Amino acid sequence: MSDGPVNEADLDWTDHDHGDRTFRRKQLGDAAGGEQLGASLYAVPPGKRLWVRHYHEGNEEAIFVQAGTGTLWLGPDAEEHALKPGDFVALPAGEESAHEIEAGESELRLLMVSTMEEPDITVYPDREMVGLYAGSPPGGEKADRTLSTYLDINAEKEYWEE
Repeated sequence: MSDGPVNEADLDWTDHDHGDRTFRRKQLGDAAGGEQLGASLYAVPPGKRLWVRHYHEGNEEAIFVQAGTGTLWLGPDAEEHALKPGDFVALPAGEESAHEIEAGESELRLLMVSTMEEPDITVYPDREMVGLYAGSPPGGEKADRTLSTYLDINAEKEYWEE
């Protein structure tokens, strides 16, 4: 059930600072009581990047550029695309939607929306890593997760091996 309208001005930013990957986030969907659709407002400082290049096997995402300019690297070959206000990018589940974003010379404001299906597998091709999530999807409440781990994409164990 919806909690009614939520105004982004009433929400606090969550700061994420990981060197070149620095941004602020407001989780609008969660604040409004969303269950199967997530929405977050992001502010990325000039020259900084958002999340590590990734794609989801079980969730679709979308990006709407509100302000600023930037660069989007998209697909398995990380094809470069310029971003500007008004641009919308659909990111269906799968490798073709692998993406990474960097702000240009001014702050980049993005509205990002995603389905919130779980379990999900997130693939990080540049790091040869996968994230596995159950109980709560990526972007959901970590406290509700029954599985949340990152593994080497090449890690494998035979089924009958003890």
